[in-house]
Order: sequence, then C-alpha cells, then structure tokens
Amino acid sequence: MTSTTTGRPDDIHAYIERVGYREPAILARLREETAPHPDAGMQIAPEQGALLALLAETIGARRCLEIGTFTGYSSLAVALALPPDGRLVCCDVSAEYTATARRYWAEAGVADRLDLRLGPALDTLDALLAEGAAGTFDLAFIDADKPAYGAYWERCLQLVRRGGLIALDNMLFHGRAVHPRPDDESGRAIDAVNRQIAADERVGFVLLGIADGMTIARRR
Repeated sequence: MTSTTTGRPDDIHAYIERVGYREPAILARLREETAPHPDAGMQIAPEQGALLALLAETIGARRCLEIGTFTGYSSLAVALALPPDGRLVCCDVSAEYTATARRYWAEAGVADRLDLRLGPALDTLDALLAEGAAGTFDLAFIDADKPAYGAYWERCLQLVRRGGLIALDNMLFHGRAVHPRPDDESGRAIDAVNRQIAADERVGFVLLGIADGMTIARRR
C-alpha cells in the first residue's frame, strides 16, 4: 500500500514516523485534535514541524513570521524552538481556527512569544514594512491562500534579513502545480511562484519532496 498523503509505501512512511523526527507530546495532541476538522488538510505534517523547528534552532532565530496559522501546529513547533525572548508574528484571518492555537500556546507556556495579527496577511505584511521591520526577521513560513503566494514571497524577501530563511508549504500542491489546468487558479499560482523562486538570484533554494512539497530559501 502507498500513503495517500506522501506517495511513499506505507511501511516506509511508518518507519519515518517512528525514527525520522521527534514530536513533542503537546504537538501530537494538537495534531490529533485537528485531525477530525473539515479543513485538517491545511495542517502541516509533523516532519515539517520538526524541520521548521530545526531550522529555527540552526540559525539561532529570534524573530520569526508565519503567514497562515490555522490551529497552530507550525507556530507552536517554531515557538518551542525559540529562546524565551523570541517572537513569532502570526498572520491569519480566522479567529475561530486560531482560538485552538491560542489554547495550545498557553498550555505550552509560550503564549508570550506569539503575536497573532488577525486580518488579511498582505495588510499585516505591508504594515510591518511601514513600521520599519524590513530585514528584521530571521525566518518566515508561508502556508496560506495559494493565489497570493507570489505577493507573500516578495514581502517576505523584504522582511527577512540577509542569511535568513523563507519556507513555503504546498509547493507541489497535490501534483496540480506540475501540469496546472487553465481553470485551476491555485495550481497555476504555485507553478508561477516555483518558477519565480527558481529565477530569483536573491536567494539560494531547494524544493523538497517532503509532504506536499516544501521549499526552503536562504536570503542572500
């Protein structure tokens, strides 16, 4: 059998789940609580959370940015990897979905590291730039509405410092980015941003086949 989420044989997927990463118990509980949600597919895979946390630790991140929070798995994974004075600005439009995130942030004792800004993410990013935050973030993670990925990418390039990282989720988009249909706005948007990043000399990057495709880019 083959996993429908990763495309890997089930035994290999199970092996990675056993020995491929460490998942804190509180993240496992959040993932399990989110699983029955109608939009549970919006949650990142646990190995992606582990990768984001490892990246944050590796570069000594203290100031991070997230576009698309949902129930909080990725934000909690990163917040747990930050030092006590670290901060993560989260952009989302749903008070309902992020209520779960707030509850888990508080339970994990990291609520003071999170700055949730509800509203259209582009408005929040533009406000950050207007406040003088250009070049002040160490790590940004993009996982929100696909048609806006190109705009999010450009804003993050301004907000992330040289040597900082930008991660983007769903960069294969269930295969729809490979042969996007004319009527598939999201598939075409992901294909376009993949091509945009590939041609962008401001970054070094790699598109990984993890989960639904994840790009890691380093600002030069």
